[in-house]
Amino acid sequence: MPGSVRPETARYRALLVGVLLALPGVTQAGAASCPQLSSLPIESPALIEASRQGSHALRIVAFGSSSTAGSGASDTDHAYPALLQARLRAALGPGVTVMNQGVGGEDADNMLARLDRDVIAEHPQIVIWQVGANAAMRRMDPVRFAGFVREGVARLRQAGIEVVLMDNQRAPRIAAFPNHERFDAALAEIAASTPGVTLFSRGRMMDRWAAAGVPGEALLGQDGLHHNDRGYACLADALADALLNSLPTGLAHAR
Repeated sequence: MPGSVRPETARYRALLVGVLLALPGVTQAGAASCPQLSSLPIESPALIEASRQGSHALRIVAFGSSSTAGSGASDTDHAYPALLQARLRAALGPGVTVMNQGVGGEDADNMLARLDRDVIAEHPQIVIWQVGANAAMRRMDPVRFAGFVREGVARLRQAGIEVVLMDNQRAPRIAAFPNHERFDAALAEIAASTPGVTLFSRGRMMDRWAAAGVPGEALLGQDGLHHNDRGYACLADALADALLNSLPTGLAHAR
C-alpha cells in the first residue's frame, strides 16, 4: 500500500533519530517531524551490488542548484546531501559517500558546462540531479530545457552512471510562474523513456506530506522558495527510504 512502511524501514528510521540527534542543532521534535510515508523505490543496481559485496562502498553525487547546495539551511550539515549521507551510512555503513555539487542560481545549461569536472570525474555510481526551478522562474523554453537535460543524462549514462532526476519543490515563488508544471513533466518524461534513469518527484512527495498534515509552508523558509532545516531533513528521509526500499530484505541493516 502507498502509505505503508516496510518493517526494515521502520527499524532503520528509529536508528536515524539517534543519528539526527547527534547533529548540531537538531532537536527530538525536529528529528521526528517528517510524515511517516513510504517512498516509491528508486531501483538501483549499483546500490544492490554494493550491499551484496558486503563492502557497502557507494559513491553518490548530489548535482543541482541552490536546493542541493543548501540555501535556506542553517549550515551545510543540514543540506539534504549531508543528511542523506548520514541516513545511508546508518543503514549501510561508513562506505557511503554523498558529495554535494550544488551551485546556487544554476540551471540545466549552466550545469552541463561543469558536468564532466564536477560529476563524471568523481566516478560516482549514482547521480541525483535536482534541476528545473531556475528554468521555470527565468521562463526558459521547456523544450530547450528538456534538450539540455537529455544531453546531460546521455553523458552520464554513457559513463555508466545511474541517474535520479529530482523535480521542483512546491513553493509560492515557483507556482507564480505560468507553465512551471511543464518542467516537472519534462523530467518525468525523460525518466520514463530512458533506461537507468529514475524520477524522484519532490513535488508529489510534498503533496503527500501536505495531505498527511505537514503543509509546504512548514518545510520552506521565509523566502517562499528554499527548504528550511525541517524540509531538507524530510527530503533526505524520503530519498533514503526510496533507495533503501529497493534493496532485497536483509541487505540494509541497522548499525
